[in-house]
Amino acid sequence: MSLASTSFDLPATGDYARDWALVDVETSGLIPRRDRVLSVAVVTIGPDGEQTGEFSTLLNPGCDPGPVEVHGLTVERLRGAPAFDQVAGRIGAMLQDRVLVAHNAQFDYDFLAHEFARARMWLPVSQRLCTLALNRQVDPPTDDMKLGTLAAHYGVPQQHAHDALDDTRVLAGILRASLHEAARLDLPLPLVSCPPRAESQFTPKPPKTPCAYRNPGRMTPGGPLLQGMKIAITGETAHARAELVGRAVAAGLNMVTSVSRHTSVLVTNEPVSQSAKARRAAAEGVPVIDEHTFLRLLADVQAGAVHEATAASSVIAPVKAPAPVKATATATAEGRTAESESTTAPVPEVPVLPPPSLGATVPAPREPGDSAGTLAKPLVSRRVLVLGGVHADAAAARTSVVDLGGSAAINLSASVTDVVLLADGEKDRRMSRITALELPVHDADWLNSPTAIDPDTTAVRPHEPHVMPRGGVIDLPVPHGTPVPEWYVTVGWAPQADCEIDVVAFLLDEDDQVTFDEDFIFYGAPESPAGTVRLLTGGPAEQTIALDLASLPPATRKVVVAAAIDGVATFGTVGAIQLGAAPGNSGSPLTRATLDAATTERTMLLAEIYRRGPVWRLRAVGQGYNHGLDALARGYGVDIAD
Repeated sequence: MSLASTSFDLPATGDYARDWALVDVETSGLIPRRDRVLSVAVVTIGPDGEQTGEFSTLLNPGCDPGPVEVHGLTVERLRGAPAFDQVAGRIGAMLQDRVLVAHNAQFDYDFLAHEFARARMWLPVSQRLCTLALNRQVDPPTDDMKLGTLAAHYGVPQQHAHDALDDTRVLAGILRASLHEAARLDLPLPLVSCPPRAESQFTPKPPKTPCAYRNPGRMTPGGPLLQGMKIAITGETAHARAELVGRAVAAGLNMVTSVSRHTSVLVTNEPVSQSAKARRAAAEGVPVIDEHTFLRLLADVQAGAVHEATAASSVIAPVKAPAPVKATATATAEGRTAESESTTAPVPEVPVLPPPSLGATVPAPREPGDSAGTLAKPLVSRRVLVLGGVHADAAAARTSVVDLGGSAAINLSASVTDVVLLADGEKDRRMSRITALELPVHDADWLNSPTAIDPDTTAVRPHEPHVMPRGGVIDLPVPHGTPVPEWYVTVGWAPQADCEIDVVAFLLDEDDQVTFDEDFIFYGAPESPAGTVRLLTGGPAEQTIALDLASLPPATRKVVVAAAIDGVATFGTVGAIQLGAAPGNSGSPLTRATLDAATTERTMLLAEIYRRGPVWRLRAVGQGYNHGLDALARGYGVDIAD
């Protein structure tokens, strides 16, 4: 099959004309480091859109094939198929010097990378393109971004869903149509660099067992150890460190690798040690005992309070950022620097919205004096792109858009309905494209009295995301009778030429502290030990935190999503950050927020996902801090090397 079989003209210049290798894999599960590839298909496409090669095969993984009801690949069908290492050379030759393309490309890339590693080979891919991320930028008027939905929207025939070869052929048509739309909108492609990955990333790591007990606080002088206490060890010990940790964990203690204000006791045989842990313990006033005392107390650890997954509170706790600390090992709880303070206005409190059904449009909260919750909102179903102006003016304009019922866009897409020009906005490089698209262009005064559009003459999207203001809170819906979906919190921004933005997540307990350092998810450790929270990269201006909320341990009360800028740039120069939450990686966003209150800050708390009784809530935060990511992580109890 050739891309030429569709009615779309393939752009022939620039980033849009490349050698592509379209890939689809069917797998025995969802975790690349554990599960295996059962079938693989590769279709290669030249810059002119003509197909240059095709290969597909079933694979014998040597293990249970997993959800047969999904992919239809039984043990009998896979018997006699080659092992991956027998076809790895042919697949590698087709991928060499081409951009890997897949729908949810990180999934296919990660599975192939692990299979190549098992075959003791490198995956020869230096760049990848995700058609899911590309279509999030294009933003077509579809119910969702699933492969079948996009195929129907773009007029690409689909015959056998979950068949690797047919899915790859369908993907070819979707790529062609998506590139056509990207060129029409003059969008940069969200290409992701794929440097060689270290072998250690493919080494299976057994998940750590979270402590089942709440932290009772610090040990009282001469008192006993209580289950749930956070215990750190530093320096040389007479007994093997693994033995001490194993005995402590068996007794119900929470062994941590760093010291914070929430640490219960530090164990060391060198009370005057100058280790970072000892210095931090002295600064925080953490009790210190020696190994002999620790072993004696281990013989009689007192019962603690078990974490309760559905414990409800009577009020919603306000967002509490970690206590800012100096970026040195000698920082004290009181020793704040001017750089550590937030310069963003406090996050406003907004009423919590009730949990909608999955796929339903979330109603806007009622306003005072509006008994029906239907005050005139002239920008309802409008998506407005603001160009030009200093950051403060642009932020104020976007706030006005939301107040008027609209959604503030940060990039040009197919969903943009209006453009507002502030000072020098006409100089924006996108203006020529906006003019060609004949989009309505307004000056700043238009926001004082915009005209509502006639809904009968406007194409309204099937499911408009609810627009959350800064501080807005929404209950994440729980489906009835079906598995709870993963939630994907996607963060996007305008492409940057002179800085990089890193999205991170912290898994926190009731004390707003990580249980162990691996509960800090970032580019260097993109997955929690149990795989329940993952960092996904969709392009240079988009990253996603995927959360399996149903599988989080009871100790995790909150997941904080943040962003940090690497370099001297600030969020004031980057501009607005867009936050969206969707059930599943291809779902329509249930809710969306545009966060741009930050000015001089280099770190920003974007969202909190926290337990409230039996449900999870999402809150749009938008709180900025002038300190770096290292100080933010230390505040949450992560041990950051100096």
